[in-house]
Amino acid sequence: MSRAFVFPGQGAQVIGMGRALAEGWAEARAVFDEVDDALGEKLSALIWEGEQDALTLTENAQPALMATSLAAMRALEAEGVTVDAAAFVAGHSLGEYSALAAAGALTVADTARLLRTRGRAMQKAVPVGVGAMAALLGLDFETVTQIAGEAAEGEVCQAANDNDPGQVVVSGHKAAVERAVELAKARGAKRALLLPVSAPFHCALMQPAAEAMEEALVGVRIVAPKVPLVANVRAEAVTDPDTIRALLVEQVTGSVRWRESVLWMGAQGVTEAWEIGAGKALSGMIRRIDREIGVRNIGTPDEVMAAVEALNG
Repeated sequence: MSRAFVFPGQGAQVIGMGRALAEGWAEARAVFDEVDDALGEKLSALIWEGEQDALTLTENAQPALMATSLAAMRALEAEGVTVDAAAFVAGHSLGEYSALAAAGALTVADTARLLRTRGRAMQKAVPVGVGAMAALLGLDFETVTQIAGEAAEGEVCQAANDNDPGQVVVSGHKAAVERAVELAKARGAKRALLLPVSAPFHCALMQPAAEAMEEALVGVRIVAPKVPLVANVRAEAVTDPDTIRALLVEQVTGSVRWRESVLWMGAQGVTEAWEIGAGKALSGMIRRIDREIGVRNIGTPDEVMAAVEALNG
């Protein structure tokens, strides 16, 4: 059986995530301590006891979700399941950083600092209220790409996240995204709704954030991951550190090609995906993309032990 380890993106954050892992394994606790040290603040206190609104701020949510994913990974490792139990790693948007840290390409401390920079830069790139994102349900990627092109009318409107066969997210100027919502409804979308996000991610408006990330990544050591990364913007595996560095910059403005990434992994023989960290969003997407791939969630101590048992059984 060939498996992939996949790591969630923004939206999965919830107060209390990862706490039981930290209480169950010293190795998991050490991840949160490392992130706190790297950021020079008690992010762990916000994750476990803070306000949801504060956790949802992009600059907090990104390192917090990575910390939770890595804590789950360390718990698995403490029970004898290492990253090379997977044929590939992949992550949705910020989850790509979690995947690289899990595969040893980046240190946890560097990843935390990069995600704090990324979160702040993405938030700062576009004034609040100027941009928007919307989920268009029930239309395929080609149709949504066409709609985005029509809706732009000289502004930015792009297909940002190709999540699964019936869910594509568009991103860009608010008025253009609102036009895309109306066009999608007219084309028979099951639902088309604006998302409660603070900035228009994964579109050309994020160019200032891409430049900030290019600068931040210059001084960071990236080594070849222990298992190949299926990159968001390529939807295929990469291992070369310089390529990874360039793709991390590109993914700030580029589309998250999640549907294609899952199909590509399926074509390479992947039959099982473990979603490592908070939430179950990727598992739902994977089920809708390829029914031949089984999914397993690993975000609690019970789920860690069940996965270990399944692997050893």
